[in-house]
Amino acid sequence: MKPTDIANPDYFHKVVDCQWACPAHTPVPEYIRLIAHGRYSDAYMINWKSNVFPGILGRTCDRPCEPACRRSRVEDETLVKGKKEPVAICRLKRVAADYKDDDDINSKMPKAAAKNGRRIACIGGGPSSLTVARDLAVLGYEIVVYDQDPKLGGFIRTQIPHFRLPESVIDEEVGYITGIGNVEFRHQKVDSLKAVLAEGYDAVFVGSGAPRGRDLDVPGRKEASANIHIGLDWLSSVSFGHIDKVGKRVIVLGGGNTAMDCCRTARRLGGEDVKVIVRSGFDEMKASPWEKEDAIGEDIPILNMLVPKEVRHEGGKIKGVLFEKVVAKYDDKGRRSLVPSGEPDEFHECDDVLVAIGQENAFPWIEKDAGIEFDKWGLPQLNEKTFASTHPKVFFGGDAAFGPKNIIWAAAHGHEAATSIHKMLIGENPEERPAPGVNVASQKMGIHEWSYDNAPTIDHRLKVPHRPKKEALKDIMAEVELGFDPQLAFKEAQRCLNCDVQTVFSGQLCIECDACVDICPMDCITFTENGEEKELRTRLMAPAMNPTQDLYVGDGLKTQRVMVKDEDVCLHCGLCAERCPTGAWDMRKYYIEMTHAEHACRKQ
Repeated sequence: MKPTDIANPDYFHKVVDCQWACPAHTPVPEYIRLIAHGRYSDAYMINWKSNVFPGILGRTCDRPCEPACRRSRVEDETLVKGKKEPVAICRLKRVAADYKDDDDINSKMPKAAAKNGRRIACIGGGPSSLTVARDLAVLGYEIVVYDQDPKLGGFIRTQIPHFRLPESVIDEEVGYITGIGNVEFRHQKVDSLKAVLAEGYDAVFVGSGAPRGRDLDVPGRKEASANIHIGLDWLSSVSFGHIDKVGKRVIVLGGGNTAMDCCRTARRLGGEDVKVIVRSGFDEMKASPWEKEDAIGEDIPILNMLVPKEVRHEGGKIKGVLFEKVVAKYDDKGRRSLVPSGEPDEFHECDDVLVAIGQENAFPWIEKDAGIEFDKWGLPQLNEKTFASTHPKVFFGGDAAFGPKNIIWAAAHGHEAATSIHKMLIGENPEERPAPGVNVASQKMGIHEWSYDNAPTIDHRLKVPHRPKKEALKDIMAEVELGFDPQLAFKEAQRCLNCDVQTVFSGQLCIECDACVDICPMDCITFTENGEEKELRTRLMAPAMNPTQDLYVGDGLKTQRVMVKDEDVCLHCGLCAERCPTGAWDMRKYYIEMTHAEHACRKQ
């Protein structure tokens, strides 16, 4: 194999998986270290630059970073109750938000530059539009955000229950954006894209989400409509105070996070017998595992492999729903279909049904002759790199772009779209994306002294404290998760393996004494003859069986052998560097920051 270019950011991307699994590429290990040192404001600002909503995401993120966490890769499953436990990256993000110094944060927030004469319209007041506003306001653009709701936030405010996300957190983080300046909010429903374009905006960003919930299409649906509610609309009505009670017996249809929000909300509004009924298996549900756990913990059963067949009613009053029992069958290509199991149908009585079986994009306000082309699924045809539509001035992001995802994706889309808008308006090619900023620094403070500490030990993930169930169910405004206190946050932060501090090998200094091989707790270092990758992986100290993770190969040895390190299981503990008598191993911290609109262009 060829020696690894450790200075190449692309190699770093593949090693620090948590940062690159995050759509906004948040420097995860860096902010976790700051939390461990009690520097909450600094940790908050690192998050704010990349993901915009640390307090919101610290409570609601889908956590794409955590499955990539190295901690879950290197622990022995048998020592952790049969499952691997990544660092609680998401909940540590909340710690930074909870314990930051507000005065310090306010002093660090950027302010808008003098107006540059360009005006941008953002349609929809959700996370993607707010991210565009934040990135472009500091460059002097006038931003006008349109939303039909009286406050900004979009689905963050209207569809996430306040027992999961207090409104005060939304107000604070939306306020940081509007506080930049150059951002005007118009409480106005947009009925015509052409009318917005006619106002002379230099660009229009569409961040209107996927606002339409899918409906149930079975016999009896229309006759019992008074007690059948679309989950998204129902949650919004609860948020605005239009609905404050529900029947005692409630069926929630659907297996996603919206269904989990619906059933938990129903419990707080008077539902005593609330159950979730899903057409798929439990493990196939789209809801996050922790969302399912929280629902079950509030005495909400989840019934699987049941397909609604008929809504039964009497004189327009709902009696219940009849379900067909199904099983999953797979064809030769692995495609799944649900077929009747042959077991008797199940009838479940209820007073209300909440339908949370998916959501769809809806653009009735975009005229057919507005210059926007859509695909067969009703989504806009976009350049996936720039988020530009077929209209030269119109860009999309968030759920409006590629369908429903989550808040962190919406923020990432906003960053990319803002960069594209800025480059377009200053005459640069939006297709030319800026490279990230990279800073590399050795962590050596003395011969065998390092600026950080990694203990190669098994440490259990700490549980986030919750409000007692009886108390939580009494008050729909009472936040259920209480968050880590500083002591628990420190202990959880110490579980991070500092994956951004890389072991860097210099073959010219190596005397091949094997001290590093002997001390490595993971047997991931091997000195051997070079060869083709597939064959080389089989003759390491411990065979490297994950071909998706690159090997680190160092040459320059006097024996012409190579040093091969399996990055898949390396703890980055630094014991190899500590033991090395010649300094052939160094520990270098890589700090990579994604470039957004403010620094993305040649012309400023």
